[in-house]
Amino acid sequence: MTKLFVYVGIVVQLATIGCSFEKGKQTSEKFTVTRPIIIDTVYYIDYVSDIHSVKNVEIRSRVKGYVEDILVDEGMAVKKGQILFRISSQEYKEDLLKAKANLKNAIAEAKSAELNLHNVKVLVDKNVVSKTELDMAHAKLDALNANIDEAKSHEVSAQLKLAFTEVRAPFDGILDRIPNKVGSLIDEGTLMTTLSDNSEVFAYFNVSEKEYLDFTSDASGTYSKSVSLILANNEEHQYKGQIETIEGEFDNATGSIAFRARFPNPDKVLKHGSTGKIRLKRSVQSALVIPQKSTFEIQDRMFVYVVDKNNIAHMRSITPQLRIPHLYILASGVTANDKFIYEGIQDVREGEEISPEFVSLKTIIPQLSNE
Repeated sequence: MTKLFVYVGIVVQLATIGCSFEKGKQTSEKFTVTRPIIIDTVYYIDYVSDIHSVKNVEIRSRVKGYVEDILVDEGMAVKKGQILFRISSQEYKEDLLKAKANLKNAIAEAKSAELNLHNVKVLVDKNVVSKTELDMAHAKLDALNANIDEAKSHEVSAQLKLAFTEVRAPFDGILDRIPNKVGSLIDEGTLMTTLSDNSEVFAYFNVSEKEYLDFTSDASGTYSKSVSLILANNEEHQYKGQIETIEGEFDNATGSIAFRARFPNPDKVLKHGSTGKIRLKRSVQSALVIPQKSTFEIQDRMFVYVVDKNNIAHMRSITPQLRIPHLYILASGVTANDKFIYEGIQDVREGEEISPEFVSLKTIIPQLSNE
């Protein structure tokens, strides 16, 4: 009788274990799975940039004197040739009058020497004086003609200095700060203001050596030479720019090289010295992509859970090539035929059997931008 009870107990335990096992199999957790897809896409790379006016010059005094008049204001738009400042000019007017007088005196002396030469030549022809007297008369006239050239040079110099008392704009542009006020004594070379032509601007940005080599060897046109400028308030400048040139040397400290793009700026919104971000577009053909949320990292390596034909999840190492919004472009690790767990990877263990629900990645991608 005792044996009968033992036998019955064993049977009951086995039945309980079997039911538990069947229940575990029936309650396998469900996971959404999908496959990588191959797409053509574009992505954008941002670079910090410095903005410079196409023309930006310091306007300095070329003569010494007092600032007599300031005819403009800071931030004012001016035209080429417009008078900006007047410097005291009386001294330079007097120097010009003196130079003109010296020139007239030199011309008069030369004319007198020329008449003397003519007279000496007549006397030589009549053998009244020696030829030496004629040579001396020629030499004196040459010296006086040289004095005329020197006097003309002094006159031109005096005229230039007088003209420099009126400081004019070398081109159309916008004025910066004016440090000196009326009555200030300035020396030659004193900074009067800075003038910027902002109708167009240059944007300089640095790229790594690898990116530089990729750009210059881009025969297929995956990189666009048309670029956008993102301003400091994160708004995009309304005009597109073009990459024009690349500097000639790498910066040894950073390992980068500078590119220059030109942007139209008809509204004068961009100013010399401002900053922004250059946005460079690159096209990628036949890219194998997976969602970023399907990946996880262990010790600087990236993994996904691949599901085999028996619905068993296995960790698979992958190598991303590029990161674009919500997606990774893969270099290796999975193929377009592999199935992997799309979400819920934190609840999966290596070798665990799951209940898969397949959803096409083409259906998933449009939803990612809304998450």
